[in-house]
Amino acid sequence: MTVKQLSLPDLVAHCVRLGIRGVGLWREPVRAYGVEAAAALVRDAGLTVTSLCRGGFFTADGREADNRAAVDEAAALGTDTLVLVSGGLPAGSRDLPAARARIADGIAALAPYAARRGVRLAIEPLHPMYTADRCAVSTLDQALDLAAPFPAEQVGVVVDTYHVWWDDRAPAAVARAGAEGRLHSFQLADWTVPLPAGVLTGRGQLGHGVIDLAAWCDLVEAAGHTGPVEVELFNDDLWARDGVEVLEETLKRFEALADS
Repeated sequence: MTVKQLSLPDLVAHCVRLGIRGVGLWREPVRAYGVEAAAALVRDAGLTVTSLCRGGFFTADGREADNRAAVDEAAALGTDTLVLVSGGLPAGSRDLPAARARIADGIAALAPYAARRGVRLAIEPLHPMYTADRCAVSTLDQALDLAAPFPAEQVGVVVDTYHVWWDDRAPAAVARAGAEGRLHSFQLADWTVPLPAGVLTGRGQLGHGVIDLAAWCDLVEAAGHTGPVEVELFNDDLWARDGVEVLEETLKRFEALADS
C-alpha cells in the first residue's frame, strides 16, 4: 500500500533489485491481478509475503464468507498472517460494548477455520479516532484480551506505530504480547502534524513526523520479535510521486532507522 501506484510485477521486480526480501500485500490489488498469479509472481521472484491485509469488519452483516475467502487468499499466497481490522460501530448504533462483543464473536467463528488453513489472525488496534467507523479495538491491551481465549499461534496482534504510539500503556502491552507469543506483525509509519483532511492518509514517511520510531523498534525487539518489519504508509503526497522513487526513499529511511 505504501507504493500502491506500482503494479504488482513492478513492485516485485524493484523489491528484488533493492534486496527487499518480503512484501506485505493488500487484498484488492491481489484480487485484481489474480490470487494464484500473484502467488506465483512473488514465489518465483524468491520473495515472501509477510502478511495479507485485511480481514475483519465483524460488526457489519454478512462478513463470514468474505473473511473465509481472506484466509484462503492468505494461504494461497503462502503467508501465515492475516491482518484483521475489526470494524466500527454498526450503522445507527451507539453501543460500543456490543460492537466489541460482536468482534469477539466474529474472531471466535473465524479462528478455527484459519487454523485449519495454517493462517494466524493478527488483530490490529487502530487509533481511537477510527473507533466509530473502522475499528472499535483501540489499544493493544484490548487486542490482546480478544486474542487471549485462543492459542498464541492462532490469534495474535499487530503493533503499528501510527496507531499505538500515543498510549502510555502500549509499551507494557508490547512486552505482554512478546511474552505470550502473540506479536505477529510489526508495522512502521510516522504521525504527521497537522493531519490531512479525512485523516486516513496521515501516515507520514519514516522520520517525517513526531513518533520516536527507533525507540519503538527497540521496544519490539526487546519483546522478542524476530519477524519482518513492514512499512505501511497511506499518504496522498507519496502516492502522487514516482513509486520507485518512494520505494527507494522508504528503504533508505528504514536502513537509517535500523542503524540508529
